[in-house]
Amino acid sequence: MKIALMDSGIGLLAATAAVRRLRPDADLILSLDPDGMPWGPRTPEDLTGRALAVAEAAAAHRPDALIVGCNTATVHALPALRARLEPEVPVIGTVPAIKPAAAGGGPVAIWATPATTGSPYQRGLIEEFADGATVTEVPCPGLADAVEHADEAAVAAAVAAAAALTPDDVT
Repeated sequence: MKIALMDSGIGLLAATAAVRRLRPDADLILSLDPDGMPWGPRTPEDLTGRALAVAEAAAAHRPDALIVGCNTATVHALPALRARLEPEVPVIGTVPAIKPAAAGGGPVAIWATPATTGSPYQRGLIEEFADGATVTEVPCPGLADAVEHADEAAVAAAVAAAAALTPDDVT
């Protein structure tokens, strides 16, 4: 089996490691956009164009499936990616894990890029899967950029800013 994974940059490594654990026999194709990383601050239109280019580069290797390793790309570009590649290449998106987080019944905070936070797609996930749990969307400006550039101080600052926006009753 040949599996392609796509994202803007090194954020793809976590998804790649998970796929490698689950399918050590698979050939993996990694398709990135280092010149455009991170995708979080981009407009939905720009992000969709970049995601399509990265997906097409991966599809040229004829994978059996394509995993979009980016929440922001999934919430904004998934319909365009599926329209372009399916049914030849199934496209699998990744989104915030609202359903399992809400299963505990307590309040939930979703930390995500500003482009993901408040998106109609994420709001739909909350409406469909939060099952009555209180959900707070916490935008994390700068976090994706800090992660992509391995800037530990910026990661710490972005996490601290997000923590300050997270309600105290979220554990």
